[in-house]
Amino acid sequence: MQKGKIGVSSDNLFPIIKKFLYSDHDIFLREIVSNAVDATQKLKTLVGRGETSASTENAKVRVILDEDQKTITVSDNGIGMTADEIEKYINQIAFSGANEFLEKYENDANAIIGHFGLGFYSSFMISSKVEIVTKSHKDGAQAVKWSCDGSPEYSIEDAERDGVGTDIIMHVNEDSAEFLDKGRIAEILNKYCKFLPVPVVFGKESEWKDGQEVETEKDNQINDPNPAWTKAPVDLKDEDYAEFYRKLYPMSEEPLFNIHLNVDYPFNLTGILYFPKLKNSIEVQKNKIQLYSNQVFVTDSVEGIVPEFLTLLHGVIDSPDIPLNVSRSYLQSDSNVKKISSHITKKVADRLNQLFKDSREDFEKKWDDLKIFIEYGMLTDEKFAERAMNFFLFKNTDGKYFTFEEYETLIKDNQTNKENNLVYLYTSNLDEQYSFVQTAKDKGYDVLILDDVLATPLLNKFEQKHTDKRFVRVDSDVIENLIQKEEEQDEMSWEEKDELSPVFQAVCPDTNGINYIVDFKNLGENGQPIVITRNEFMRRMKDMGQLQGGMNMYGDLPDSLNMVVNTAHPLVKKVLEDKDQKLGDALTTIKTDLDAQKQEREALEKAKEGKKEEEVPAADKEKLEDLGKTIAELEQQKRERLGEFGKENKLTKQLVDLALLANGMLKGEALDKFVRRSVDLIK
Repeated sequence: MQKGKIGVSSDNLFPIIKKFLYSDHDIFLREIVSNAVDATQKLKTLVGRGETSASTENAKVRVILDEDQKTITVSDNGIGMTADEIEKYINQIAFSGANEFLEKYENDANAIIGHFGLGFYSSFMISSKVEIVTKSHKDGAQAVKWSCDGSPEYSIEDAERDGVGTDIIMHVNEDSAEFLDKGRIAEILNKYCKFLPVPVVFGKESEWKDGQEVETEKDNQINDPNPAWTKAPVDLKDEDYAEFYRKLYPMSEEPLFNIHLNVDYPFNLTGILYFPKLKNSIEVQKNKIQLYSNQVFVTDSVEGIVPEFLTLLHGVIDSPDIPLNVSRSYLQSDSNVKKISSHITKKVADRLNQLFKDSREDFEKKWDDLKIFIEYGMLTDEKFAERAMNFFLFKNTDGKYFTFEEYETLIKDNQTNKENNLVYLYTSNLDEQYSFVQTAKDKGYDVLILDDVLATPLLNKFEQKHTDKRFVRVDSDVIENLIQKEEEQDEMSWEEKDELSPVFQAVCPDTNGINYIVDFKNLGENGQPIVITRNEFMRRMKDMGQLQGGMNMYGDLPDSLNMVVNTAHPLVKKVLEDKDQKLGDALTTIKTDLDAQKQEREALEKAKEGKKEEEVPAADKEKLEDLGKTIAELEQQKRERLGEFGKENKLTKQLVDLALLANGMLKGEALDKFVRRSVDLIK
């Protein structure tokens, strides 16, 4: 027996391997099985070249769990090793520069992977002892056994083995007893090894017989060595892509379509990406794209590795140029990963553009399922945004679709305002904003449907890029103000509006933290008597605050709605007449007193002109202060009288409730009172 010491001067190496080398301890099985697959493929290469007499018939990797002996064995019939090769590859090369990386990477051990050949040593994360029994493919080679208990000391001795290949025998330590469970091993193999290019066997297949599940004599192969993405696109049919998708995501809805990636220059990249149906919200799925390196699973957490919007896609990306590394921070900084990421973005955009050109009708049918993905890409990736302008679609309330350029042509003549800005009218909810949409269409305007969660940031982006274009929601103002053409004359005087304002303000609901601002506008005799609108700027800021979570100064503000009273409507004029009839004398008295007080104050203010503060008589200062208080009291008295009238006037309350009802804001007791009041008014 030969004994020796691994070429490392620190006893700290194995504790680092056990605790810090990999973020997930279950990855040891991926590393050991991947090494076995690699050894098998190397032997196939040598056989193909005629450089060995060894056979590769029935080449496979076996994973064997012995719960009684507390061992996990990974066995292959691959290239094998001689004693000298064990000394070279296991004891020396794997630890070249060990002192350097210990010092450099002790706090970032994930960065070690892929640089120092430490994959085999991941077995010590779960083992109290690891043995290698191996026989080289070389003629006359002697099988040997290597053993190490997790210290730098090891032993090598002759052994017996049937056929060439290698067995890695891991004696599982007490802390890692979870890995002695058959179900746990099956779960790990399915996660990391289900597409390895050499058959991987674990246990026997089972079948249902006589009311119970029994094992058969047939090996249970857990992987598909020839997954769809490794084949040429010309060799695959639509059903093949669909079947592979079902294999990846058994419980998911059928995807819209796919992109088959097949690049060999300037880097190697294969894969299949699927477009899922995203509907009207961003489904945050962080584990839908699986990253592989030569069919070895790397990670399903690709944020920061591929552009953010591509994480909404499903599928597989495989590249030998992606280091087999579980450290996302390392992957994100890798130059090949960045090139691959950029290429995938271009391929996705090209594929969408081709689909749009080849069958616009089919593309339009899929638009509602696609738009969230495309909008997300336009918001987060500038290069994609530029390409997407060729196939981004607007959908209007008639269900017709337009490119950006087509829609501009459609509305240019009728929807350009007096500042020469093109105004895009839109609704975020066709049912809730129906009356506003209909009013706009009656005016000859076209209205878009922008009803998804990304609409607000997307409109902001469009407006920043196109400063002569404005997006305005149909309920953000009365129709005359949405696309202002010219100033309109209002037949109601300022004084009449001033006296009507407290009347309507008094019957605005005081619930749900909503502020109502009463305004007046001539909307024509046939317009609604009262229209409730939402300020475009403030609503967008609140939407952005809710979406981003960081704009709380706007997101936490109470809702502020404009209650626009139609000064030309007969019912509003009726309220004005009722007000004059009931409060005419009282308001005239208050107005006479107010005018007198204001005139006296104006005279005193004029007398102060040109004088320093100390030159103004104290009596005048005192009188001005008294006049101010009196005027304020009279104004308050006037508002209170008007407010009391508003509350008593059934028609006023009915008109306000009618506007609330039209906006879906009248519920519960208020709705019941509205119905009862309607009956009284009809009698």
